[in-house]
Amino acid sequence: MIQLYKPYMPQVLPELDNILHSGALAYGKWGHKFEEAITNFIGCKEKVLIVNSFSSAIQLIIYTLGLKAGDEIIASPQSCLASTQPLVSMGLKVVWGDIDPKRGTLDPEDIKKHITPKTRLIWHNHHCGYPGYIDEINDIARQNNLYVVDDCIEAFGAEYKGKKLGNVGTDITVFSFQTVRLPNTIDGGGVLFRDNALYEKAIRTRDLGVDRKTFRDSMGEISPSSDVDIYGLGMTCNEISAYIGYEQIQEIEKLLIQQRNNAEWWKKNIASHTIVSDSIDITDINPNYWVYGVLCNIEKKKAIQYFRDLGYNASGVHLPNTYYSIFSQQSPLKGVVEFYKHFIALPSGWWVNLSQKK
Repeated sequence: MIQLYKPYMPQVLPELDNILHSGALAYGKWGHKFEEAITNFIGCKEKVLIVNSFSSAIQLIIYTLGLKAGDEIIASPQSCLASTQPLVSMGLKVVWGDIDPKRGTLDPEDIKKHITPKTRLIWHNHHCGYPGYIDEINDIARQNNLYVVDDCIEAFGAEYKGKKLGNVGTDITVFSFQTVRLPNTIDGGGVLFRDNALYEKAIRTRDLGVDRKTFRDSMGEISPSSDVDIYGLGMTCNEISAYIGYEQIQEIEKLLIQQRNNAEWWKKNIASHTIVSDSIDITDINPNYWVYGVLCNIEKKKAIQYFRDLGYNASGVHLPNTYYSIFSQQSPLKGVVEFYKHFIALPSGWWVNLSQKK
């Protein structure tokens, strides 16, 4: 059966042994090189900051923005739990916005209904690598003095109106480099801040609040004149993970091309599967096709089994977070119910050439 997810790893990692025995395993040379490679790939002038996990990336955003317990964040429940659990775990109130049932991402008009004086942030998840309504949601945020985070947990390399996510004008972008993402660092994440003051603060926040420019004196001793005056955590990425990520970025274009070629194969052949009523709407977007999303016109479990019987490990991927009691009970959302009822994901990953499938 063709897998829905698979971790990528380069066949050769020529510098790995040297790094392991270098005595320099903490964030350093390869961390900087990986950050530069990501930034160049995205095509933005702002620099990506890498961290040791996706949860750390979310914590970095919360600390850097100075969000406090009770602050409200509007988010989509049709997201990976890895995107939403860290928010509520830090005492923030997650307010669910409804989604467009044809795309699986936040409905801009519904967001307006949930803005209150306590709202600080819109957490814009790009479901399964399909970008949402970025311009519309960013405009709503600007009109209400709110931040927006583009949650690209599954959407690295996806494009909106011809630009890669991270370079589309959003305040903050967060990426996951966890095992089944592209690229992966076995575990890790990255954050991009458009505002330079937030970027500079985040550099210290991910490193225990320390200013490395002044932390040690001329003798290499910790300087008593270098104050720690902001909260911070140990979030830096180690050199081994950063090196793996750097090597993967060198190959990312060909991997994304293969995924998009697989998506084209699905587009040409999906009509032969009469249980499929539609593919996910891609107006203005070029997904990374982490998966190929379709909407089915029969009961979801039967649709999943139908494709599995054909040799494709189909899945619904995410359970709406409204099912989890850790989040406060809120009114049912029609778009979420409709989308979850019909959505399934089909394999489109770099590891298979569907045009050669017999």
